[in-house]
Amino acid sequence: MSPETDDRRRLAGGLAASLGASVSNQTGAAVGALAFAMIGPTGVVAVRQVVTATALAVIARPRIRSLSLHQLAPALALAAVFSVMNISLYAAIDRIGLGLAVTIEFLGPLAVAVAASRKPLDLLCILGAGIGVWVLVDPSPTSDLLGIGLALLAATAWAVYILVNRSLGARLPGIEGTAVASILSAGVWAPIGLLWFLLHPPSAVAIALAAVCGLLASALPYSLDVIALRRIPAGLFGTITSVNPVLAALAGLLILGQTLSGREWLGIAIVVVCNIVVTARQFRQRRPGPAPADLDPPA
Repeated sequence: MSPETDDRRRLAGGLAASLGASVSNQTGAAVGALAFAMIGPTGVVAVRQVVTATALAVIARPRIRSLSLHQLAPALALAAVFSVMNISLYAAIDRIGLGLAVTIEFLGPLAVAVAASRKPLDLLCILGAGIGVWVLVDPSPTSDLLGIGLALLAATAWAVYILVNRSLGARLPGIEGTAVASILSAGVWAPIGLLWFLLHPPSAVAIALAAVCGLLASALPYSLDVIALRRIPAGLFGTITSVNPVLAALAGLLILGQTLSGREWLGIAIVVVCNIVVTARQFRQRRPGPAPADLDPPA
């Protein structure tokens, strides 16, 4: 096999893994949303966190007892961010739909990327993304302001997640740091879930849907991201990840029956284009890319 053929296969495999992670992530979120009527976003997040932690513990096998305070501190911070990010996003999905919630959430990583570069075109892109969200939301007296606010909170949490996760990634290898944070987060959500289910007895179907959500929206994407970033540049990975709002809208349509108007699709398209422009600039400049979790959060 020639080096060129081997490179093409590695690139193709990386692209497939990256796209697969994004599809899995949004499909998992949609599956979790199916259980909202039965156990609510709180119940879904509780089960999802426990399942995610269990899966990542098996994959990464972190040694929590051997961690120093220097390593444990950012893991605790990331665990707190996980909780805020996931519950705010899922509560937003419950109120305003998957496509709109994920599109607004994408303002978080876009803002971090723009803040790091401060290039005029990047600043223009963040302005364009804001216009895209305005077109998508079409604010009016009948708008679900609480749902929009929850999505913006999820965007803020994602931005903080990127910064904290970079610090943790420098102290723990691979996805070990994410696994530790997930386990710590699950330690908080397990008793919350137990109390919630005592007050809202769940069905087996609801638990199964939430568990599938945990596997598809976190465990599987993490593993695929690791494969992808070993095969393709981080900038290209980020460009592919930018299609998540479109995938979320499609998952919402196909799994949840959430339809979007032409205006809403236009708003999503504007946000996606702005994300692609920013990540493509980083790709051309060949800057070192962030860790997998920086670009594809556990949502």
